[in-house]
Amino acid sequence: MKNFLNGIKNYFKEFGTAVAKGDFWTKSSLLVMGMGYFGRGQIIKGILMTLIEIGVILFTALFSVPYLAKFGTLGTVQREEVFDAATMTKTVNDYDNSLLILLFSVVGMLVLVAFVLLYLNNIKKVYELQVLKEKGKHINSFVEDVKSLFNGNFHITLLTLPSIGILVFTVVPLIFMICVAFTNYDQNHQPPTYLFTWVGLKNFKNLFTNSMTVSFGYAFVRILAWTLIWAVLATFTTYIGGILLAKFINNERTKCKKLWRTLFVVTIAIPQFVTLLLINKMFSDNGIINGLANQWGIVDALKEAGIIAQGQNGIPFLSQPGWAHVMIVLINIWVGVPYQMLIATGILMNIPNDQLESAKIDGATEFQIFWKITMPYMLFITGPSLITSIVSNINNFNVIYLLTNGYTTPNPTMANSQAKEIDLLVTWLFTLTNDYSNFKMASVIGIFVFIVCAGITLIGFTNLIKGDREEEFQ
Repeated sequence: MKNFLNGIKNYFKEFGTAVAKGDFWTKSSLLVMGMGYFGRGQIIKGILMTLIEIGVILFTALFSVPYLAKFGTLGTVQREEVFDAATMTKTVNDYDNSLLILLFSVVGMLVLVAFVLLYLNNIKKVYELQVLKEKGKHINSFVEDVKSLFNGNFHITLLTLPSIGILVFTVVPLIFMICVAFTNYDQNHQPPTYLFTWVGLKNFKNLFTNSMTVSFGYAFVRILAWTLIWAVLATFTTYIGGILLAKFINNERTKCKKLWRTLFVVTIAIPQFVTLLLINKMFSDNGIINGLANQWGIVDALKEAGIIAQGQNGIPFLSQPGWAHVMIVLINIWVGVPYQMLIATGILMNIPNDQLESAKIDGATEFQIFWKITMPYMLFITGPSLITSIVSNINNFNVIYLLTNGYTTPNPTMANSQAKEIDLLVTWLFTLTNDYSNFKMASVIGIFVFIVCAGITLIGFTNLIKGDREEEFQ
């Protein structure tokens, strides 16, 4: 944090130095961004910077300002239709659209921020050209600058397009979502027919409130706990299962290794959603598994043992809490283990043989070799992937949604907040937006999903890259 603050301080200090010591051409760039380049003979670059400045000014004045002016209220004129009996037509007034006001205001502010950074950097660049000229050093022409983008500065060329993509498809939606969390944008305030407005921290308060009318606090705590439990179980069961399966298949005593490997690889070739939908049908209350369980008397035996209720027609694999939680984890093992097996196979083949041979000579058992050599090596190599898997499972929409499609919660308090016991935060968010148009609460939940994922990622990667452990595995 200290380095970051020092970096900002130095950045503005350099800008102040450029303004204070700049000559006529440098100071002229404060008004016309291209002047500093014109004075150094870089005509094309000067024209480009001037055109960018003019473009931003026109964009802001003609497009952004009308929306930014309404950003504080998100609009005051609601849509109205008036029927004209004389012409038998409907006319619509000049109404405000809160959604467009918010979106284009965010875009307009980001453009202004980007322009300010470009403006400050431009002054520093033209001052650097001034210093080069005063020292009698060579100043690159436009052609030389372009060539440098394919040589010494090729990293800038490679990163430009991805950076623009991150800004447009990640930063803008993220800021927009954060803003929506502070509004009352829901099914009762749907643009363009209705307006929505700012409500401050009300939605965040509702997320931790549990009352007769608002029960988001009750649902949020339970869903967050299940999301974290699911992420850990889903990640480590498939991870350990994949390693054990790879060890089994690659063991020298295992016969038909190619056959076993092929059987598990085939499961990867089948689209995941097909597998999940098929399993959902098989384990439903009226599915083939329950049909066989009824036929073989398993259901009656479970009723007599008090494991399932007397009124049940089958085993509630995916229709009751507890049962559904366990089944989701078990089914995910089947879906995820083959992929982890392939990864583990490649890594196991690269474990240094001298370490394994030394351990055997020293009298280590197979379990000791696995626990002291194989697992540390696997964790060292796959550590970053493991963190990514945990974050991916927090947002694992497919497995939960496709397996439990049609699940109805027996808990009225959960139902009051449009949640289910088997929901992850991401599936709850989807239900709120897709089925109930409750965008305000979905945005608040989305912020917490981001915080959880960012926290896990930062903590995980910080600990993984801390120190130098490569020598342990050489």
